Amino acid sequence: MAKRSPFRSFKTSPEIIRLAVMLFIRFPLSLRNVEDLFHERGIEISHETVRYWWNRFGPMFAAEIRGNRVEAMRAHRHWQWHLNEVYLKISGVAHHLWRAVDHEGEAL
Repeated sequence: MAKRSPFRSFKTSPEIIRLAVMLFIRFPLSLRNVEDLFHERGIEISHETVRYWWNRFGPMFAAEIRGNRVEAMRAHRHWQWHLNEVYLKISGVAHHLWRAVDHEGEAL
């Protein structure tokens, strides 16, 4: 049985939906910024439409990204991660900050 497209009930092409959601997620843009970017390129969509697409397709796109990242990690034999640590003194109070980083510099 063929898998049905999650975009089947939308007039807008899946590429436009994916681009709008990924712009909103990947870059520090507001919903209205995404609306303006598309308007400049001649595509009329509402910021509420982008919000709806984000709520509807965001988890699906996130699962795809996670799956691709896992596959890339498995393909890379020497996958490593390390801990970046820093000690700061802010207003006389010492703080210990850390983050886990993989071999490509991506924060885990």
